Amino acid sequence: MSIICGLPLLECVYCLACASWAWKRCLHTAGHDSETWGLASAQEFEPVPRLCRGLNLAKEGDYAVLLDNKLGKRQFDGGYVHNGLLKAAGLVLDAECDTLKVLMEKYSNYTLTFTGHSLGSGVAALLAMVVVQDLERLGNISRKRVRSYAIAPARCMSLNLAVRYADVINSVVLQDDFLPRTATPLEDIFTSIFCLPCILCLRCMKDTCISEERMIRDPRRLYAPGRLYHIVERKPFRCGRFLPVVRTAVPVDGRFEHIVLSCNATSDHALIWIEREAKRALEILLEQDPITEIPAKQKMERQKTLDKEHSKEHKAALRRAVTLAVPHAFSPSRYGTFEDQEIGENSNMSSGDSSSEMS
Repeated sequence: MSIICGLPLLECVYCLACASWAWKRCLHTAGHDSETWGLASAQEFEPVPRLCRGLNLAKEGDYAVLLDNKLGKRQFDGGYVHNGLLKAAGLVLDAECDTLKVLMEKYSNYTLTFTGHSLGSGVAALLAMVVVQDLERLGNISRKRVRSYAIAPARCMSLNLAVRYADVINSVVLQDDFLPRTATPLEDIFTSIFCLPCILCLRCMKDTCISEERMIRDPRRLYAPGRLYHIVERKPFRCGRFLPVVRTAVPVDGRFEHIVLSCNATSDHALIWIEREAKRALEILLEQDPITEIPAKQKMERQKTLDKEHSKEHKAALRRAVTLAVPHAFSPSRYGTFEDQEIGENSNMSSGDSSSEMS
């Protein structure tokens, strides 16, 4: 009799647990990911719409190497990266190294900027890391002359690398975009595109059952790279899009860990939407802070202030990573450790004072 009476009780507990999970997941919106971040300035966000306009799809044959399924199995600079994307980055650098070296020597005041969308964003981010690790190949340029903008980024590097290279790599995410939030191997995502909602739901259920502390302690778990720019344009329980707000930070914990169950999770990954909303966001930022109308000297002063703020935020993120015991957060590498930031020109944390960009 006790067994028969116990069954309904177990079913009720199970149903309550499922309802609690569903309630928690449905209430989690993209705005929660960045609600504590600061607002981006027009000056730092200005390159994004322009870079979006220059992106397009690569040849279909290129995806074979990008979809190498060895997710988080490849070691690099004291951390782990996506094996296929690192291969692609190496191939690009080998093919273009001589040309880039000539251009960087000819235009000594230019910044070298790598950019890509979706899978290409992972290549661009890892390409920047490879270049920073071997600056001599491009004529021994300084670290501050290398930049990367990852649009709708794939999760391609471990947490310690994502934080340590935040002075070089910038990621741009539109609202509910699924790709920066799922650790599912890229091969499974792009070969099962018609079953993507099912994959995202299963991943969402799995991540809900894993504590954030356990996620952080996993050295092979991959993350969206660098400094994050999150474009937020929708609010909970409200229909339609609103004026976009751009928030930015170098987060350690809470780095887009949970998938957002939203009908916009896939559409927000589209480059056409990202470009349009980024342009709208920049126009709003310019209206609030018209940098084009102030004197050149004042612009330079504001750029130095912004560089200093980013440097302080980056150092704080590195300390936070050590405090949370993120594996390999402290690396003997001469790059990316907060104890060594004042040593050498290549450790300069500024966002760059170049007057032009090369992409």
